[in-house]
Amino acid sequence: MGKQYFGTDGVRGTVGQDPMTADFAMRLASAAARVLVPTGGIVLIGKDTRLSGYMFESALEAGFVAAGADVLLLGPLPTPGIAVLTQEFNADLGVVISASHNPYYDNGIKFFDGTGSKLNDDVERQIEAQLEQSVITLESKLLGKAKRIDSARIRYQEFCAATFPSNLSLAGLKIVFDGANGAAYKVGPRTLGDLGADLIPIGCSPNGRNINDGCGSTHTTLLQTTVPAIAADVGIALDGDGDRVVMIDENGELIDGDQLLYILAIARKASGQLKGPVVGTVMSNLGLEHALRDKDIEFQRAQVGDRYVLEMLKKTGGMLGGETSGHVIILDRTTTGDGMVCALQVLAVMQETGRKLSELVAGMSKYPQTMINVRVARKTNPHDSPVIREAAAKAQSELADTGRIVLRASGTEAVIRVMVEGQNKQVVDDVAKRLADVVAAASA
Repeated sequence: MGKQYFGTDGVRGTVGQDPMTADFAMRLASAAARVLVPTGGIVLIGKDTRLSGYMFESALEAGFVAAGADVLLLGPLPTPGIAVLTQEFNADLGVVISASHNPYYDNGIKFFDGTGSKLNDDVERQIEAQLEQSVITLESKLLGKAKRIDSARIRYQEFCAATFPSNLSLAGLKIVFDGANGAAYKVGPRTLGDLGADLIPIGCSPNGRNINDGCGSTHTTLLQTTVPAIAADVGIALDGDGDRVVMIDENGELIDGDQLLYILAIARKASGQLKGPVVGTVMSNLGLEHALRDKDIEFQRAQVGDRYVLEMLKKTGGMLGGETSGHVIILDRTTTGDGMVCALQVLAVMQETGRKLSELVAGMSKYPQTMINVRVARKTNPHDSPVIREAAAKAQSELADTGRIVLRASGTEAVIRVMVEGQNKQVVDDVAKRLADVVAAASA
């Protein structure tokens, strides 16, 4: 059975439009309380820097308190920080108010269970099934309480710093940090500064409307220009809620999540710490798979979404996985994708080896990749069409083992994504165009 509201990462949409309204947020809190929070349970609520965060924070607080839960308000804090503190406070549920890398006029709500892990599909379906019920309002003596936790940011900073090797420091590294004017605007600079970095912050002046606006992991032009211009060693860019990271090498080149996974996998294997396969997604670059194979490191693919990467890591006994976008999960350090923790692990490799970031990624070649979004009349599975299946098989035969094809329906709109990658850019472009034309014709 499908889900109406929950997508790959919680509920998300434009503020003021269903489902991102104050009324829905209160109903969602009440539904989540029915499923996951006993009377007298504890719920943590954190948010990013969007203006609408105040509204949703209040609505969620009301819904949970009315259902008898005690609410701890964390204020602006990266998504992985809420996961960490959910465990630290022995809470039943952690709630994040954020639309990640989206613009300020969007927002979202996502949950962590008491172990700091994202909810699985079955639990999300159970919550949705409760949304039509009336909002719970218990009698006065059973209502919950709410209070602010002023130490939340410091606690998370200390957690991040503790994942960095105690025998190392960041002294001697000039780092440009881009906080996306988001949830990590204080945590990032202060953690890096405390570890000894010579730090230049950008994107760390949120005003409620400038989150992800020309900055952060999805808009790296300024960071890529700044790093070589001031002779910095490295740049770090998080997204608005701090759960994904990309880095910039000393030459201004973008180092994405696939490349960060490569660096960490190679380092962990060299130190004897790597366990199980490295897990990417169906969209991870083929160059990563081939580079890891050359180092005798197993690589497996999950469906798109960092929680599916996590599920496969747990199933296979792996410890390292992630997505091209920069959601990187390092299970011997944390329970979810964490931009700061990932960046610190990469910086540790730089300091341990004395090598520049460009040198650490030199062993991996990214294959050219072309993505064409084909708009269709209605949401449909491209693999249900014999015509599309036949065209895809023929195209894959043409690429052989030097490339691959991914066809998948968007989870949020009536679009089929046609992705082709391989060693030859011209061949990749040609195959993608031909296949997209077939998809468009078959889906008309």
